[in-house]
Amino acid sequence: MSKATLRRAVRETVSGLPREFWWLWTSTLVNRLGAFVATFMALYLTLDRGYSASYAGLVVALHGLGGVISSLGAGVLTDRLGRRPTLLIAQSSTALSVALLGFVHDPAAIAGVAFLVGMASNASRPAVQAMMADIVRPADRVRAFSLNYWAINLGFAVSSMAAGFIAESSYLAGFLIEAAMTMACAVLVFVKLPESRPERTAVEKAADDVSLGTVLRDGRFMSVVGLSFLVAMVFQQGSVGLPVAMGEAGFTPAEYGLAIAVNGFLIVVLQIPVTRFIQHRDPRRLLVISSVLAGYGFGLTAFAGSVGAIALTVCVWTLAEIVNAPTQTGIVVRLSPVHGRGRYQGMYTMSWAVAGLVAPLMSGYVIDRYGAAWLWAMCAAVGTVAGLGYALLMRRLPPEEAPERPAAAPAPATPRPATEAA
Repeated sequence: MSKATLRRAVRETVSGLPREFWWLWTSTLVNRLGAFVATFMALYLTLDRGYSASYAGLVVALHGLGGVISSLGAGVLTDRLGRRPTLLIAQSSTALSVALLGFVHDPAAIAGVAFLVGMASNASRPAVQAMMADIVRPADRVRAFSLNYWAINLGFAVSSMAAGFIAESSYLAGFLIEAAMTMACAVLVFVKLPESRPERTAVEKAADDVSLGTVLRDGRFMSVVGLSFLVAMVFQQGSVGLPVAMGEAGFTPAEYGLAIAVNGFLIVVLQIPVTRFIQHRDPRRLLVISSVLAGYGFGLTAFAGSVGAIALTVCVWTLAEIVNAPTQTGIVVRLSPVHGRGRYQGMYTMSWAVAGLVAPLMSGYVIDRYGAAWLWAMCAAVGTVAGLGYALLMRRLPPEEAPERPAAAPAPATPRPATEAA
């Protein structure tokens, strides 16, 4: 590819998006540049504090439980209070709780604060996704989600490698850096981002009210949520099972940081060209392929005995991640009614939060009881099941992207009062 062709491809990928999107993108990048806790929690507890893999799994699971609880609540707040206020509350709370986590030493206190960190940090996701869907036109959303995912991983690639070396000298410094960067994101949102929630007339509110019950009754959407949970269980092992398995195999935090940084750097390099390739491809096929590839990418870790070999397995499941993330997010937005985006995004986010709760418990137990090889075999099996599930589910979806549907209408009788909505 010539330089002129490359410049044109980049220009076409980034052009035409609103200014508000780029401020939100910048907030995402700054937040991920300071990421530390989620990536190095397991190593912090096992290597620095000397706890077992099972205890580390329990604490990381409590972090995930906080995310489960906050996902739906944040989704409701995103629809009722607004995208911007929800972001401000979530990011400010995350900064304070992360800083506190660096100073607590009692096992019960560590578990409790980790729960608060998970609750606060996960609360921003429905608001970010709903705001992005609000401000970007439908034709550009897959591209916008890909660029946002690119920012996440650009920050992750830089922070994970730097944090690996920071962790060898001071875990506390990592906690404080993340707290400062997260607070900087809150300031950026406060100064630069206006509220994007669509306004509704009184008639629209009466005829188009969306509750959590509406979401739960949406069988097609909930099937996507269930399959998303399975895929998330696999991808969670990059930050949960992999560091613990590498630590038990004698690798250092810096070596884990180098291996996992391959994930972020590959996404930085490949996200834009891959996005151009998949933008108009059949999402059904992309989800099937990416799910199976993710499972077997982690499955190959059982045969990796060096940092270089582990990095090669990271390359395999990273390609799956590059394809899966924007494709799945685009389908979620497509299935979400405009005035219920917060609740729908909250339910989708909850699938990842529940995976963040279950995956650490599962991986810690399996590694302690049976060994890491069994964990990687389970990843291959779960990825296969998810791929088969998408293949079956997507046969009921239209082959071409449909326009956004309206919110699910209530029963044809008298509209429900607003107080029934969650």
